[in-house]
Amino acid sequence: MIEEKQRQSRQTGENSGILREKGIYLLPNLFTSAALFSGFYAIVSAMNSKFELAAIAVFIAMVMDGLDGRVARMTNTQSAFGAEYDSLADMVSFGVAPALIMYEWALGPLKKLGWIAAFIYCACAALRLARFNTKLDDPFQDKRYFQGLPSPAAAALLAGFVWVSNEYSITGREIFFGVIQMKWLAFGVTVFAAGSMVSDLKFYSGKDINLRESVPFVTVLAIVLGFVLVSYSPPEVLFTVMLVYALSGYYMWVKSNIKKSN
Repeated sequence: MIEEKQRQSRQTGENSGILREKGIYLLPNLFTSAALFSGFYAIVSAMNSKFELAAIAVFIAMVMDGLDGRVARMTNTQSAFGAEYDSLADMVSFGVAPALIMYEWALGPLKKLGWIAAFIYCACAALRLARFNTKLDDPFQDKRYFQGLPSPAAAALLAGFVWVSNEYSITGREIFFGVIQMKWLAFGVTVFAAGSMVSDLKFYSGKDINLRESVPFVTVLAIVLGFVLVSYSPPEVLFTVMLVYALSGYYMWVKSNIKKSN
């Protein structure tokens, strides 16, 4: 009788272990779900011509996407499910959503060229995410840099462009400074972001930053000033930061080629 109870208790323990292995970590996946919701909300807002809300939602998705990985590593709750879920959420938030926002805002009047540009961006985002996933375990990959512009940064570039234009009451159907129509400028920004994602250019990843280490006082002061600037004029500051980051890969490429030639 005692042996039977011990056998049942062992079986119960084994079954509970199996259930724990099949479980899903809640905390990091909550952030991923928030990023997915933000991307979906951006799509709905763009379809209803609420482009400012759509752009803000993309930036919120970007923040949530940055937090889920950090939280998973800090709490030791990484999982294969979380990685796959994060990748699928990224495709919606940083692939489909920005492409649709740009199409609804400015690319629509270009007809075939408009939806082709939006599709190229969407396809390049998918290729960028697929390449990133296949190189996660590559021991020769320099973790300090991304290969190609990250899809969240590309999405923020497009969203920031729409947001800052909307801030100055510039629509996608207007002529920019009497020189070029906004729809063609939007076309160029979309194709530029798409090409940058699938390029071999290096972009700083920030993965070598350790949040648990002490930092100089100047660093904390710079962070505080950064928050002040963003709160003062979010569209201009965020778009400028994203544009500088998108151009940084090209700057590093030119700089490295100059060194090689010398």
